[in-house]
Amino acid sequence: MAAGISHSLFLMCWILRTASLAFPEEPGPLNFIPTEVVRRYPVFLGRPHQTWLRQEPLHIQRIIQVNRTLYIGARDDLFRVELDNSAGDEMFYSKKRTWESNKNDIRICRMKGKHEDECRNFIKVLLSRQGGLFLCGTNAFNPLCANYTGDTLEMIGDAVNGMARCPYDPKHANVALFAEGNLFTATVTDFLAIDAVIYRSLGDSPALRTIKHDSKWFREPYFVSAVEWGPHIYFFFREIAMEFNYLEKVVVSRVARVCKRDQGGSQRILEKQWTSFLKARLNCSIPGDSHFYFNLLHSTSPVIRMHGRDIILGVFSTPANSIPGSAVCAFDMEQLAAVFDGRFKEQKSPESIWTPVPDELIPKPRPGGCAVQGSKFNSSNSFPDEMLNFVKTHPLMDEAVPSLGQRPWIVRTMVRYQLNKIVVDTEAGPYRNRTVLFLGSSRGTILKFLIMPNQDNTVTSSNIFLEELEGFNPDKCAEDSMQARQLLSLTLDRASHTLLLAFPSCVVRVPVARCQLYSRCMKNCIASRDPYCGWTRGSTCSFLRPGTRLPFEQDVEHGNVAHLGDCDGILFQESFIEEPDGLVSVNLLVVSAVSAFSTGAILSGLTVCWIMSHRSSRGSGANGARRKNDKEQTMLGQGRSGSVMSVTRTSGGERRRSQPDNLFVMPNGWPKGEIDPGLLPTPEQTPLQQKRVMRLPDADWDQSQTFLTSVGNPCPSNAVIYLSSKFLHGGGGGGGLVRIEDPGEVVLPTHSDRQRYLILATQRGEHGGSRPTGSLRNSAGEYIYPATPQDSPDRRRVVSAPTPHVDYGEPRWSHETLNYNSNNGMPYYAQRQGLIRPDVHGPRGLGELAEFSHLLGKNMGEHAPSGQ
Repeated sequence: MAAGISHSLFLMCWILRTASLAFPEEPGPLNFIPTEVVRRYPVFLGRPHQTWLRQEPLHIQRIIQVNRTLYIGARDDLFRVELDNSAGDEMFYSKKRTWESNKNDIRICRMKGKHEDECRNFIKVLLSRQGGLFLCGTNAFNPLCANYTGDTLEMIGDAVNGMARCPYDPKHANVALFAEGNLFTATVTDFLAIDAVIYRSLGDSPALRTIKHDSKWFREPYFVSAVEWGPHIYFFFREIAMEFNYLEKVVVSRVARVCKRDQGGSQRILEKQWTSFLKARLNCSIPGDSHFYFNLLHSTSPVIRMHGRDIILGVFSTPANSIPGSAVCAFDMEQLAAVFDGRFKEQKSPESIWTPVPDELIPKPRPGGCAVQGSKFNSSNSFPDEMLNFVKTHPLMDEAVPSLGQRPWIVRTMVRYQLNKIVVDTEAGPYRNRTVLFLGSSRGTILKFLIMPNQDNTVTSSNIFLEELEGFNPDKCAEDSMQARQLLSLTLDRASHTLLLAFPSCVVRVPVARCQLYSRCMKNCIASRDPYCGWTRGSTCSFLRPGTRLPFEQDVEHGNVAHLGDCDGILFQESFIEEPDGLVSVNLLVVSAVSAFSTGAILSGLTVCWIMSHRSSRGSGANGARRKNDKEQTMLGQGRSGSVMSVTRTSGGERRRSQPDNLFVMPNGWPKGEIDPGLLPTPEQTPLQQKRVMRLPDADWDQSQTFLTSVGNPCPSNAVIYLSSKFLHGGGGGGGLVRIEDPGEVVLPTHSDRQRYLILATQRGEHGGSRPTGSLRNSAGEYIYPATPQDSPDRRRVVSAPTPHVDYGEPRWSHETLNYNSNNGMPYYAQRQGLIRPDVHGPRGLGELAEFSHLLGKNMGEHAPSGQ
């Protein structure tokens, strides 16, 4: 046993060591901001002043910052908020424009089966354009777009059709941006959201779109963002991958690009459609023998400049049915563009897999390129048909866009939130030389990271998780729920060094740093490693503005505080190492599981050994007695329980007590309802059961059977005999005698404990069938039916007498209780398998009683004339 315990402990330690290597602990934030601090930050609730009563939720959809003004697009409303005029704990709007759907559009929307709350005008496109604003709304599932002034929010001109510019449903994702005077949008163009499109309109260039209903171009895309870089517009989205159709539905992240000056194809091929549309997969994964992919793209940053290179950051996550996790990957725009110059991927037949296209099969000029002025093909309209056909059927690139360093910059797994928003400050700190990432989650949580990549922008282990705070304010915004906590957008206001967090019911303004929390202690201020904070000459932790000339102390690289003493007094903030939200460490889970398994195995072994040793100590005499008792109980049918057992079925066991007594018994002795009537044998097919004499001297039922089989005189017709088993044991003379009155009622002796009776039905017809006769009546005119209506004279039933404390009640008979036997074509009457109580029928006199006491004097050893 000691060897087993030591082996189990060794196994547990080995598993723990393996788990610690496979699941490294992700460090928590250096500082966790208290909730009461965040709830003091300003909030926009859609009010013009403090005394205005709030009426209904805002249903915010989009926000955009133009200089020092914040525009908020909500349901039926557009707000203008001055960021420099906010004071106190709430922000108020200076202008408000209501843009509601007309009654006719709402009526048509309701006729299409939409809810009243959906048949409103949700502003889904909010862009800055030529000193004004460009808006598009769902307009009760009939999209419209319009131009507004930026100061007075007055509509300029008439509204235009919003098809292919704005989605019909407010729940559908869409992106839009202006580039070179043209509006580039990615959305759906129909009411059912089947036709996904990238569309260009409202400019000097002709309107272009992607091919309609072609799964090679789009398959259920979810558009995330769009950026302008070089001569192209890049669209980031996720969709179901066609190249992995053998793996059912696999969602992957994509980047697609089109030329800004694409003029469309010829009149024969790709007319009024993109000739430069190509797409490639984004690879955000952890390398290994089998890559761990973060396939769902949620948000991207603008193109930022780091170490002389243009890069873009994306927030990815795992699918809902996978291990929960999120990651931030960086992509070099030069590498991203180079993928579109690589090989194409094709599927030769619907049943074949996707393979690269050989270089010799790629037509000239290269498909997907932009037409260059002064070249042979100075416009996309002049591209050859072979090249246009290839672009139409080969939009997918073979290679995926790799992330910088071949791994994510930030990884967060086994947490209860999913990262979905990102904003980057590349000029953080007093010297504008630090990069800070702010990540938003699906629960409204904000994570703050200090990024220190290498010179080639590859990731290093020096990234620091600075802070974590709850951005949602349930006291002011709305009822605390997952839908209310959904973060819609995350914007950085560089001028005021604040973050603008947009939720469906409010906008929260949060500072990028909280240096005042460490103002009491220099050690905490330096240990925070926050590039926005520093210990100044006034013995306080202050926010360091860019280009400040104040002397300060700061150690962002290492956070060395060994030379500083401990802080005195109670501080607002302490170091935070544990997992947030009450999560349990993976190592702790592994240790708990292994410990529980080892303890259970040891206890189970000890229990089995004790039971086996206890059983082996029992003698063989006890086993023999138990086997004898089991045999007797089987033969006697557990007579003490008051169950019913057939005399001829001496080998049968006790009937299950859980089954209810069946009041309808077939003439062959089988209860009706247990077997399909079509499978019941006929009387001619059923042989007579062999009579067997069991010799069990200790069983009172055996003596009863011996007595019945040894009686020579036949019973009178139309009579039922009740015999007491007490008489067969030699008990009390008259107490065991039962008198039968023909054709009337039975007079039973007085009840006694554990007294049993034998019932023998002797009513027989001409064909041996048992049926009631008209003479079987009592003095009240009621029929007394035999207790065992069975055809065969060779079948007998033993009925246990009811105990004194059981009340069976008065038997009730009606035409509904009669049944019909298909074997003989004659009706029979069902009877409760119990005795007629003497207190019910005993007092009623039915004439003279037939005395059958002479039957009891018969020698039990004699045989009947039949030789039995």
